[in-house]
Amino acid sequence: MSDPASSSPPALTVYFDGACPVCSREIAMYRRQPGAEACSWVDAASCDAAELGADLSRPAALARFHVRRADGSLVDGARGFAELWRTLPRWAWLGRVAGFGPMPALLDTGYRLFLLLRSRWRPAAAAASARRS
Repeated sequence: MSDPASSSPPALTVYFDGACPVCSREIAMYRRQPGAEACSWVDAASCDAAELGADLSRPAALARFHVRRADGSLVDGARGFAELWRTLPRWAWLGRVAGFGPMPALLDTGYRLFLLLRSRWRPAAAAASARRS
């Protein structure tokens, strides 16, 4: 998570599935990027339920990528990735492209296909995490 001494909310709170090996590697790469310090990083597979907020359940957070904007609103799927990319200076161009015209819908279709594959990588871990909710 971000520095608790910081008085302002993070630019973005990123909820990710730390029990998914592909997800963990991708998030680790984003966390090394310039601008990542403006984000709070929450492993939805192992965090306290309170860290998710009242409007995000653990099963929902584990089933799909979510981010919370500084205003408190949640964004998920490909639109969530676009928000994250716009927060990271080196990726901001991709975030703008991903948010343009039909791109969010097209990217979300691709993301749904990825989720079908991902469910085969960690079915036992996902079931155990969902039971903790």
